Amino acid sequence: MELNKEQIEFLNKYTRGTWTFNEETGLVDIEGDFYCSDKSLTDFKGVKFGVVSNDFDCQNNKLKSLKGAPQEVGRYFSCHNNKLTSLEGAPEVGWHFCCSDNKLTSLEGAPQEVRGYFDCSNNKLTSLVGAPQKVGWHFDCSNNKLTSLVGAPQEVGENFSCYDNNMMPIPEKILKIVIKTMLEKRVNYYVALSLNNEAIEEELNKRKKHLEEIERVFVEIDANVSKDTQKTYSIISRYR
Repeated sequence: MELNKEQIEFLNKYTRGTWTFNEETGLVDIEGDFYCSDKSLTDFKGVKFGVVSNDFDCQNNKLKSLKGAPQEVGRYFSCHNNKLTSLEGAPEVGWHFCCSDNKLTSLEGAPQEVRGYFDCSNNKLTSLVGAPQKVGWHFDCSNNKLTSLVGAPQEVGENFSCYDNNMMPIPEKILKIVIKTMLEKRVNYYVALSLNNEAIEEELNKRKKHLEEIERVFVEIDANVSKDTQKTYSIISRYR
């Protein structure tokens, strides 16, 4: 087993440090960093990476899978802004993991512990099953299609962001309380919801009253303007 000319050129071009090839395993280890971002890559030229001591950055390409990606990255791994639908083959990381702006529908294959941040925002996730269970700093799953937080991390050091999902009618204010309960009490999403049942009901009642007041105002406006003018008023629909 040996590397071909194209693979050697690929490694020489994007390695910052030194690389070594293990003929027995067929894996390439890197002492340093590997940066191949913004190169329109669809794969890693058939190279299979083993251990990368520092960073591995393959963001802003056209990757559809992580086949050949490192098994272990010492610091930062980013596959941001590709065409990934799965994290199968993703590495264990020593610090940050970023897989935002892909087409992920699942987090299966993600590392289960991340000391820094884990960013899976701007994907098509409907579930957090497979997500890391321990995140040292920041977990971001915003702008997906989540309907619940089942599978969410049991421990997050600082920030947990999950805005712009499909978890209505739970207001953002209540969602933050639920997340806090999940992390502090180490309970799952549904248990956290039940523990905050009264707060959820109270907030929804407030919003219902507020909605009724808004609708009354615009009904009165509609009753006092011409039919032509009424066509410009679609404001009520924004609150429904």
